[in-house]
Amino acid sequence: MTAFALGAKARAAGYRLRGFDAVGSTNCEALAAAASGDPGGIWFAALQQTAGRGRRGRQWSTPYGNLAATLLIIPDADASAAATLGFVAGVALNRALCQLLPETSIRIGVDGADGGGQSQGTRIALKWPNDVLADGAKLAGILLEAQKLDDGRHAIAIGCGVNALAAPDGLPYPATSLTELGTGRTAQQVFETLSDCWVEVFGLWADGRGTAQVLQYWREAAAGIGSPVAINQNGQIVRGIFETIDDTGRLIVRADNDARIAITAGDVHFGATASARS
Repeated sequence: MTAFALGAKARAAGYRLRGFDAVGSTNCEALAAAASGDPGGIWFAALQQTAGRGRRGRQWSTPYGNLAATLLIIPDADASAAATLGFVAGVALNRALCQLLPETSIRIGVDGADGGGQSQGTRIALKWPNDVLADGAKLAGILLEAQKLDDGRHAIAIGCGVNALAAPDGLPYPATSLTELGTGRTAQQVFETLSDCWVEVFGLWADGRGTAQVLQYWREAAAGIGSPVAINQNGQIVRGIFETIDDTGRLIVRADNDARIAITAGDVHFGATASARS
């Protein structure tokens, strides 16, 4: 076992932790624990994943020294409310990384999304639906997976991957790491900060009753709101202006004819690169 530790707030809130040097997938570990009857409230954290996965079945590479962390929870909320936990994780991860990354001038990313969101002065921004950007390049990603339990409830595995030491090679999009951004923060330090930020934002969410407040915090940290956007939905391209996310977390695009289009899934590209990439 490697030297991961929970933050003080997470310990006080009763969270548990299993740390690994390397593991196949922290999400798989979490879902296996749920199937074995674990009540939830446990983190699985590793410095390397050998069989990690991302959104829509894609591979998620975790080179050694980066952070792969998954929280297993069994919320007292219906499925529609539980689906918004990705935004809870996004806000928590955004807060953690903002604390760890030095504040300097913001650079415009090659995808046309700067690091400021709507709150200027920070290099970190949230990209719909599940990425965290630094200076416009991908720094972290989030993956939610659900598993129905015998009693009818759903166990939720909330996976967070952060490029602490290095960004993976050969990606089709710009990526960066905390090392490249000029901070020597380790995966263990990122995890400890994240575990405390999670407690704060999850408390606001309050089994779905505080979803509106969490979504507002997400909007305030969002990349690309008010900018041109293209969304690739399995080869079908939707273009327009990224107007907002609605009260269920759908991306709202204003098309050229002023129609509002609600997007539930797809690959998002901003600015001038949207047409080229799509």
